[in-house]
Amino acid sequence: MTNYEVLQGAEAYTYEGGKRGVLVSHGFTGTTQSMRPVAEAFAEAGYTVSLPRLKGHGTDPEDMEVSTYQDWIDTIEEAYAWLAERCDTIYMTGLSMGGTLTLYMAQHHPDLKAISVINAAIEVPAMEGVAQLPSDVRFLDAIGSDIKKSGVVELAYPKTPVAAVKQLLTLMSEVKAGLSSIHCPTLVLVSPEDHVVPPSNSQTILDTITSKDKHLIELPESYHVATLDNDQQTIIDETLKFFEKHGE
Repeated sequence: MTNYEVLQGAEAYTYEGGKRGVLVSHGFTGTTQSMRPVAEAFAEAGYTVSLPRLKGHGTDPEDMEVSTYQDWIDTIEEAYAWLAERCDTIYMTGLSMGGTLTLYMAQHHPDLKAISVINAAIEVPAMEGVAQLPSDVRFLDAIGSDIKKSGVVELAYPKTPVAAVKQLLTLMSEVKAGLSSIHCPTLVLVSPEDHVVPPSNSQTILDTITSKDKHLIELPESYHVATLDNDQQTIIDETLKFFEKHGE
């Protein structure tokens, strides 16, 4: 088994604050760098925070090629357990596939106090053609760094493993099928112009979950990686406000 080095800036981040915790998840082929500003804002507000590096991410595309969606779930479950040991109340937020994982956790951990999903993915038709690719095609073009703000670059893989796309498709299908079981307060943040995940995903999420308190906020000045884009402060402010509203 190859030992891959973690890229600088892709390290997991934790902060021990108060009895309220926030689990933060980055997205597919991305790294913790994309969610670090959000995680640090929660730490600054006094929350205990865990932003794990999803297995196979932040190292080498060949490392991601052999990771499964269950590996990504396991990474998040471990971070949740770490928070549960320290906190009375846990919230979660995530970007893209991190949003998908947030929805998964809301389905399997009904005790989550509230969640916030940013450009969450439950269906990406552009990815569905991977099943028809010849078996010798291992990698596709990169999908990272879809950012409107000039001069900002996402730390993400330069190519996308086909095997990992197939894993993501399975995860999205599973999460989409269980959306109606989500009851916790949910904030849905969406970029109307997103070149990776169709913005319609967010409306479908909002319409299908059965939460009594659910809201959608648009991020008009950002593309897919909105947490590094022009609406970063809006995401931080609105998510903090929403979680505070649902505090103990």
